[in-house]
Amino acid sequence: MKIKRSVVATALCRRVNASTERGGYKLVAARVSTLAMLIAMQCTSAQTPTPLPSSTPTDPASEPVVLAVAKVMPAVVNINAERVVRRQIRDPFEDFATEFFGTYRSQPREVRQRLQSLGSGFIVDPAGYIVTNEHVVQRAADLRIEVTTSDGKVYNAHYITGDAKKDLAFIKIDGQSGFPFINLDNPSPNLLGQTVIVLGNSVGYGSSISRGVLSGLKRDITIGDLEYKDLLQTDAAINPGNSGGPVVDIAGRLVGVSSAKMAFTPQGVPTQGVGFAIPAETVREVVKGFKAVAQKQPSAEPRSTSNEPAAANADRLFGMQLQDLTAELTDAFGLVPGRGVLVSAVEPGSPAAETGVERGLVIYRVGRHDVNSVKSIESLLARVQRGMTVDFTVGIARSDGTRQLQTVPLTAR
Repeated sequence: MKIKRSVVATALCRRVNASTERGGYKLVAARVSTLAMLIAMQCTSAQTPTPLPSSTPTDPASEPVVLAVAKVMPAVVNINAERVVRRQIRDPFEDFATEFFGTYRSQPREVRQRLQSLGSGFIVDPAGYIVTNEHVVQRAADLRIEVTTSDGKVYNAHYITGDAKKDLAFIKIDGQSGFPFINLDNPSPNLLGQTVIVLGNSVGYGSSISRGVLSGLKRDITIGDLEYKDLLQTDAAINPGNSGGPVVDIAGRLVGVSSAKMAFTPQGVPTQGVGFAIPAETVREVVKGFKAVAQKQPSAEPRSTSNEPAAANADRLFGMQLQDLTAELTDAFGLVPGRGVLVSAVEPGSPAAETGVERGLVIYRVGRHDVNSVKSIESLLARVQRGMTVDFTVGIARSDGTRQLQTVPLTAR
């Protein structure tokens, strides 16, 4: 390579000298410039190319979204709310009894159906106060509420108050304190296009996270029978189970509370990536009122079930709905008079159903005690707690002496 460069340089110098004699100073300058450029090109082509230094990859642990989730997630809870829906129906054996008594009509009977709902919430006070959607914990008088924190711990909670129009509710973890919480006094500025993170209990799988942007403000929508006002819109995924969970920005500040997902427009057009949240400012103002209610009830505890009707205890603990046997029904079915309580319904999958108890059977004994009314069962089941086993003698005892009875142990759930 040195020989070649010398040859090139010598040839160029000869040309420059010749040009000097013919064209003068300006031409010499031009030729010298050309000479320098060519020599530089020759030198560059002779060197081995050096790769550019690689950039250092970003540590995922330092990503803003990761830091925000780590900051907020300990305050997010999954909510499992169990409620009882009451409705009045006629006696299930009324049609049969009518064949014997003509215009016989029994008194309306209350039937209760046990429903479960899954949702999300977040702690807003170290004492264990939680904000969620009202529709997640509605019908609070009949609720059994469990909350699960992000570290897997499960706590009992009770309903304090709620606002159906705002779709917000206030519940409290029982007998615990010192919880991490989301501060409502420093909400997000809620700027269009900012990154938002949705946290909650998506489709019942436990804690989940989705990410998107804030895409709209002050949205008024109607989903089903519910009307929502002044909502925030986001394209972050809000799925069943996310309701009541927090939406935060990358600084961990509250943007809003997940409230609804629009699957179709009012015209029936399918949508994608359209979710809504209750603004943080609204949440902060409503929670002030909720805390005022809580302060007036400092000793509020979960509703005791020992004062509920016995049917509620039988239903709650064992999945059986009970009914007194009237004289008319006793005669119609040919049963021994003055004995037993009728099983009018059995919840599928309940302890009663799993042991073979069916609708239409009669309970004659609870433990060592004969029973002949719902009230008598009430006093016997009042102190039964989850995990306790109670023996029930069930079957049919007819007035003609036929007996088909069996004692079955039922474990309270």
